[in-house]
Amino acid sequence: MDKPAEMFGRDFEWGELTRFATLPGPRATLGVVSGRRRQGKTFLLDALTRAGGGFMFTATETTETDALRQFGEALARYRGQPTPFRFGHWDEAVTELMRIASPGGPTVAVIDEFPFLAKASPALPSIIQRALDPTAQHTNTPVRLLLCGSALSFMGRFLAGNAPLRGRAGLELVVPTLDFRLAAEFWEITDPHTALLTNAIVGGTPAYRREFAQGDTPTGPGDFDAWVTRAVLNPARLLFREARYLLAEEPELHDTALYHSVLAAIAAGNAARGGIADYLGRKATDLAHPLSVLQDVGMIAHEADAFRRNRSAYRIAEPLVAFYHAVMRPAWGDLERPGRAPEVWHRAQPTFRGRVVAPHFKRICREWARWHASPETHGGQVTRVAGGTVNDPSAKTRHEVDVAVHGENGDGREALLAIGEAKWNDVMGMGHLERLRHIRTLLTARGAATDTTRLECYSSAGFTDELRRLADDDPRIQLIDPLRLYHGD
Repeated sequence: MDKPAEMFGRDFEWGELTRFATLPGPRATLGVVSGRRRQGKTFLLDALTRAGGGFMFTATETTETDALRQFGEALARYRGQPTPFRFGHWDEAVTELMRIASPGGPTVAVIDEFPFLAKASPALPSIIQRALDPTAQHTNTPVRLLLCGSALSFMGRFLAGNAPLRGRAGLELVVPTLDFRLAAEFWEITDPHTALLTNAIVGGTPAYRREFAQGDTPTGPGDFDAWVTRAVLNPARLLFREARYLLAEEPELHDTALYHSVLAAIAAGNAARGGIADYLGRKATDLAHPLSVLQDVGMIAHEADAFRRNRSAYRIAEPLVAFYHAVMRPAWGDLERPGRAPEVWHRAQPTFRGRVVAPHFKRICREWARWHASPETHGGQVTRVAGGTVNDPSAKTRHEVDVAVHGENGDGREALLAIGEAKWNDVMGMGHLERLRHIRTLLTARGAATDTTRLECYSSAGFTDELRRLADDDPRIQLIDPLRLYHGD
């Protein structure tokens, strides 16, 4: 199956889906597709069924009886029958679904938004499991059944532990957001600095450009502020309320006020559970459940410290949510009044640069170090990248390391290949390099680093001439600017 010309990227996902769809063999097989909302899962699956002549049913949030009626009507249309199927229960519906393939070859059958059906009919996963049992396969045709859902907490439990379909799926595909390089290409932004700023707001969610911004993109540095006010802070545009809707659409988030408060605390710079609790005026133990739920639904990420395994930090995983809580939520009353966006945006500049762009830039730098930098840049093959803190006993302080690169240095053992500092809008010079050298000395004394551990400076504003001269003569000093982030290794 040829990938549709209008489909951007997704080569890996399309390849896996088409491989599954054309698997030879007479038996029915199961695949599961998941991912956060707005990533193009439905677009992918619709293209797959159209390319292969398959069946696709998109569920809605309704009762079991109504869902069976809708499913029977859709299946009858696909089979070319003049009257719809009248299924009394899902046993009948699944049995009929497993018969749609011709003996000559496999046929794809997609059930999109499957969590809606399972919520109304909790026995449905068990019914599908029974239909896939070897004892029932003699009545099946070679159907390639794909179940798709955006409710990450449900989809995570779907194939875990003692779940009925555990071990039944021949495909478990997660459709991710576009990484920062692909996102810039998708948004057709050629200026790296503008691409970074845009990514700090909308991330790599494809729908935000086409459906939500309706193709409106910042044309360059001079258009970025105007684009924010007309496309993001404009109450008539879809992006304006999207961050609120993302939480409202998650079935696991019952007390949305609490979850919004937790996200606001993280957006304000509180990365540890204790800091979040202090911000909200609650006990740290009270936040175990909301933090766990937000992590399960993909709203936040919980990242271990690179040097202290008993220490970790929370961050908001969806840039638009971080932008909403840092910039939009505090000024929501003003923003709802047409024409106030430019004034609000002007006031919010320090917050945007400090609480949104700066931490996002650090995350992009870690992503580049992990997935885009060459082994020659770090001096070895990378195995993990994270941020971390290093104690300085003599100075009675701690130093933050924005980028800590671990990997194999040639002898097969893990080593600290590089440490780096990331600064947004700061020209980096000798002071930043000396700070990294001091941290390397502290880590070397602990046996965690060596003299060959590289020092990396990440800056969107550039570097002093003295620092550039040193880096030109010493490969252990690496300078990374936005142009290298987007186009170099």
